[in-house]
Amino acid sequence: MPRVHRCRALGCHNVVEWPARYCAQHKSLEATADEKKRDYWKYNHITRNRSVSKREQYKFYKTQQWKHLRQLVLDRDYYLCQYCKARGRLTQGNIVDHAVPIEIDQGLATIAGNLATICTDCHRKKTAWEQSYYGSGQTNSRTGLPEIHDVKRIVELIDHQQ
Repeated sequence: MPRVHRCRALGCHNVVEWPARYCAQHKSLEATADEKKRDYWKYNHITRNRSVSKREQYKFYKTQQWKHLRQLVLDRDYYLCQYCKARGRLTQGNIVDHAVPIEIDQGLATIAGNLATICTDCHRKKTAWEQSYYGSGQTNSRTGLPEIHDVKRIVELIDHQQ
């Protein structure tokens, strides 16, 4: 008897024989799923590790030290986005972000005072701001501007930029 499972298309309950992932009706989704898998692999294995310093930086996020430090900051901030809080809003956050990026100052990687809880929306905005202010990121070059450690000041600059 062949192995079977449900089609992976959202809401589809058709039965499919293994190794196919989608039924005949949703066969076109198979190609997009393979493309996403390839893109994900390329990002994690090539783009993120484009240099020795980046490789070391991302290795840090796998250590027990980072996991404990991350939990300490989340507990300290009560899982509230500090950037939204500086704007007078309360938003749940589950990302721990460096105020001054590791790419700019490696010495601040394990300093809890340089870390803050941040929501996804604020993290996206802050990353864009860091790329223009510090010149961080893959294609940018460093601007040499002074480091900013204060979350409130960073929020002012982000809001001023928009």
